[in-house]
This record gives sequence, structure tokens and C-alpha cells, in this order.
Amino acid sequence: MTAAPTPFPESPAPPTQTSARLPPGPPLRSAPVGEGDRIHAIDVLRGFALLGILILNIQAFAMPGAAYMNPHAYGDLTGANYTVWWFTHVFGDQKFMTIFSMLFGAGIVLMTSRAEARTGRSAGVHYRRMGWLILFGLLHAHLLWYGDILYSYGMCGLLVWLARKWSPKVLIPLGIGLITVTSVLMLASGMSMPYWGEEGIANFSKGWLPPAELVQGDLDAYRGSWLDQMPKRVVTSIMFETFLFAIAVFWRVSGLMLIGMALFRLGVFQARRSARFYCKMAIIGLTVGLSLAAYGVHWNNDRNWDVKSSFFFGSEFNYWGSIFASMGYVGVVMLLCTSPAILRSLAPLAAVGQMALTNYLMQTIICTTIFYGHGLGYFGSVERTGQAMVVLGVWAFQLIVSPIWLRYFRFGPAEWLWRSLTYWKRQPMRRTHGGPDAAAM
Repeated sequence: MTAAPTPFPESPAPPTQTSARLPPGPPLRSAPVGEGDRIHAIDVLRGFALLGILILNIQAFAMPGAAYMNPHAYGDLTGANYTVWWFTHVFGDQKFMTIFSMLFGAGIVLMTSRAEARTGRSAGVHYRRMGWLILFGLLHAHLLWYGDILYSYGMCGLLVWLARKWSPKVLIPLGIGLITVTSVLMLASGMSMPYWGEEGIANFSKGWLPPAELVQGDLDAYRGSWLDQMPKRVVTSIMFETFLFAIAVFWRVSGLMLIGMALFRLGVFQARRSARFYCKMAIIGLTVGLSLAAYGVHWNNDRNWDVKSSFFFGSEFNYWGSIFASMGYVGVVMLLCTSPAILRSLAPLAAVGQMALTNYLMQTIICTTIFYGHGLGYFGSVERTGQAMVVLGVWAFQLIVSPIWLRYFRFGPAEWLWRSLTYWKRQPMRRTHGGPDAAAM
């Protein structure tokens, strides 16, 4: 799931207006920040990560959940379908969520520093913000789709706020240490398997390669009505929010948030570093990260994706490779954002990022409508090649609609609700051209 980032110099290069913000021209408007204060490089990176997340999530929308971890658990895995899965796994799995987690940590530093500059305090607004996000995540998971990440971000955000003023020299090693906890737990669990007994291993294996009756149970539930889906969705959501959160998600996401705080303090996410810095970041990150992920596939294929080797040990290649690859992606995107002309051309991607919460929830609504029984009911019927076509369609929709929406409104609908609840005040929604924009959230 992750890899230790390469060390960064202690101090960022002096900020430059052209690297962090758009040059004069049609405004990239958005959520909670004033037009002159938005860091558009961050918006572009967030939009890139948000769209990329769907490449992975589509598998959980369209197929039984076991197919996400074990590609042999369901569906055809030959020819073009294997090619789609291979590229999805190597170039996407855990990479975009890693970027999103780091940006969430950066956002905490940005929001709290602005709040403290205005009022001297940030705890109240931050904890209300996290509390509402946790509620949104619970509703999203239990009512729509069990694969929610909002709950985990809110829960981790409650703790990492304490580190908002710490030095990168502290944040980076601490973040790596937290990420390592999950890796240690996984390896220790794998080494303990010989002591589980045959029955224990057999029961565990049902989640990795479920028997036909369990697969059919998933198919029947999610091809059924919204009420038919509820028992499966609620049970899976509770497992994600408790057991999996405690042993895996908390450590990785919290660690990544701390690293994101450090990278923001170092000016990395603001496109303030040199082109040479970002080139090195991209080349080293992508070379190491993608190589580890690809080798992990080879390693698992050689062992026929056996649960005893692939679940606990084979997953480690991508666990760590994904962090290197994510750093590489950040380097590529930030390198592009150092050019004002290229940054302007990325305006649709920035708009997607400015409406990230709305677009994330919209992806769920669109995909569950396509695949679940309360909609078109294609769950379990669309191979990976077809899923890729759905992803392209959703991308096109969000890249077109997001800039149009922000031309007339200051926030995405979900961002507006989140902000209004956070400040206990109904926020102005419609854009008044020429007037002052919203303050940073």
C-alpha cells in the first residue's frame, strides 16, 4: 500500500505567483477560497486524484468486493480484461487515494492557518468540519455504497489536527512510522497463519476467493432493490468502519496526512519548487513505485494468487510502491502547473478538484444507478473492459459539468452544505460576478 517518500529539502523555494496561481484570464472558481487566495495547483492535483480514484472504485461498484483485492475472485481475467486490470492495478491501485490523503492533510494546515490568522483559533471550526464529514461518510456508506472513505478521513482528521504546526522534520518520519504499522501487522499476521489451523485458514480464504454461494449472495443483493441491498451494505460498512479502520486504514491514512502537511509546508503542493526538483520527484517516484507494483503482480502470478502468500506478503509490493508512484504523479502534475499556459489549460481538472466532495458522491450515484438493482441492475454483468468505458464516460461528464457549474455558483452542492453546517450559517451559493469571493474554509 505505500512507500517512504524521498527526502525533501527543509525550506521551500520562494513562492511565485505564476507557479501557484492562474495568470489573468477566465477565473477558475470554486469552493471555500477567495479567487485571489486559491492555490490552483492543489485544485488540479485534487481533480487528478479524484478522477483517478474511480479507476479503482469501479471494480467495487460493478463486481463482488473480493475482486478488488484478488482479480481471480470474479470475472474474466484473460486478454483485454487482464490488460485493463494490470494497468489499473499497477498505475492506479492505492496511488490516487494516497494523493488524496496527503492533500487532505495539506488542507488541514491551509484551513487552520487561515482560521488562526483571522481569529487566533481553529479547533472549533476544524472539529465541526470533521464531525460533519464523518456523518456524511456514514450516510454515504450505509445508504449508498460501502466503499466510502469520508468517514475515515474525518476520523483521522480528528487526531492529525494536533500536528498542524509541527516541522516537516518531525512530520515525515512520523508519517512513515504510522504507515509502517499496517505493514508490520500484515506481515506478522501472514507469518502466524501456520498456527491458525485448517479451519481458520479455510474461513479466512472465503473472503479472498469466495465460494459460488457467497458470490451469488452478493449478486442477488446488489441486483435487488435498495432495501434488498441494505443488509449486505450495512454489514460491510460496519466492518470497514471498525476492524479494517483499526488495523489498516487509520495508520496509513493518518501517516499520509502528516506527510501531506509536511509537503505543503515545503511548498511542494503549491508548485513552488524548481522544475528540476519535480523532474527528479517524477522520475524516481514513478520508476521505483511502478516497478514495485509490477513486480508484485509477477510475484503473485507465480504463486497463483494463493491467500497464504498473496494477501499478506504479495500485497506489500504495491503497499509501498504506491507511495513512491504517488510522489511521482505529484511531481508530474506540479511540473505541469509551473507553466502558466499549461495551468490554464488544466482549468476543467481544477474545477473537478474544487468540487471534489460533490464529484466523489456523484461518482457513487452514477455508478450505483448503473450497476445496482434500483437502477439498471448491471452488477456482476460488465467485464473490466466495459467498466473502463464507464469510467471514461463519468470523467467526461465531470470535466464538462464542473466548470459550467462553477461559472454560476461559488460551491459544489455538497461543499456548500458542508461549509454551511461547519459555520452554522447559510452560505451564499450563487456567484455574484465582480463581488468578493468566499473566504477559505
